[in-house]
Amino acid sequence: MDKKPDPETRGLLQKALDLMTEYGTSYAVNKATGLPETTTGKRANRAIKLGMKPSEGIEPRYGREVHVLERKVKALQAQLKQIQFEEMGAEEIKEKIFKIAKLEPAPPDWLISPLEKNMHSAGIPTLFCSDWHWGEFIDKNEMGGIDNSFSLKIAHERAKCLVESAIDLMFNHMVNPRYEGIVLALGGDMFAGDIHEELTESNESTMMQTMLDLLGVLTWVVNQLLEKFPNVFIVGVTGNHGRTSRKPRHKGRAYTNFDWLLYQLLRRHYHPYDGKADRRVSFLIPDGPDALFKIYDTRYCLTHGDQFRGGDGITGALMPIMRGDHKKRSRNSQINQEYDVLMMGHFHTLWQSRRLIVNGSLKGYDEYAYNLNLPFEPPLQSLTFTHPDRGVTFSIPIHVQPKRKKTKSSWVSIPQ
Repeated sequence: MDKKPDPETRGLLQKALDLMTEYGTSYAVNKATGLPETTTGKRANRAIKLGMKPSEGIEPRYGREVHVLERKVKALQAQLKQIQFEEMGAEEIKEKIFKIAKLEPAPPDWLISPLEKNMHSAGIPTLFCSDWHWGEFIDKNEMGGIDNSFSLKIAHERAKCLVESAIDLMFNHMVNPRYEGIVLALGGDMFAGDIHEELTESNESTMMQTMLDLLGVLTWVVNQLLEKFPNVFIVGVTGNHGRTSRKPRHKGRAYTNFDWLLYQLLRRHYHPYDGKADRRVSFLIPDGPDALFKIYDTRYCLTHGDQFRGGDGITGALMPIMRGDHKKRSRNSQINQEYDVLMMGHFHTLWQSRRLIVNGSLKGYDEYAYNLNLPFEPPLQSLTFTHPDRGVTFSIPIHVQPKRKKTKSSWVSIPQ
């Protein structure tokens, strides 16, 4: 029977056992440490006979190498998936990831060819929704008590007021209110976003919570419109507040923007991949910043407007908008993408004309506008009508702030 080794010998035996456990063979130990193979082997065998165990934390080196290799394989697999994702076409992304039914992107017939019976109607209405900044919190106390606040509760109230007011105007204040459908234009900046540190700190909810809340609201909006209209055509472009990066992107702008994700989820709701698509609802969600479509013979270009920059204290946003419209028309005429009417948001200032429709906002005046001494404007959204013969006819601002009780006043008066 092997006699009990002294502490020094026991240390040598433990070291040999640990090395053999780590490297597997005496040859591998020799290559790694230079210790003789025979010596290492004999000491390790003696340690085993004495009932000794490898020191705590000692693992077979090949096991660690396998673990490292496994991690490398997983990393390479993730890189491969990312490459495959980047190489996927837009339609593959919509079909495989969002499970959206594949339908022709062409505009619906009712949007192009008017029915004879509707030639005397007001035309096709377009409800322009942009710059909702869902999730933002506006404190009127930080603006000298100006009569505008904003929160998720107020946002819900204003969205409801917008739809109800638009339906009231279209059906109770228009002659011959017979419509083949309605265009719902979503102009971007539907979210407050996290593009600035102050927004991340002050927003009422996280981006994911806001996404779910707004998706539910937009679904309600579309369902309300479907109760009054036989068809709904939804066109949506991305803004700058929904981006996932701190700085604006030109490559992959749509795919890195929560506005685009919101529109795709809304589309998935009405056009599920494994269910029956609601063909009353059609979509145009471009992969770039602009959406081109026609209502009868009037050509529209929908964009958010963050590409238009400049302005001064006198003309305000008017000059960058006019200059940007001119540049875009010039560019588009060179690439066979001419348009008659430009629709845009971004500036939170409502302007409506036959050639240019600039939308207001749902949130209204905020701390940013107040600190820059910008003109006050209440929360407004745009409603326009496109006639088959006359193009843009009616342009109506919709006040989205729910009505408040006021004292009765004379219809006309002279200040004393």
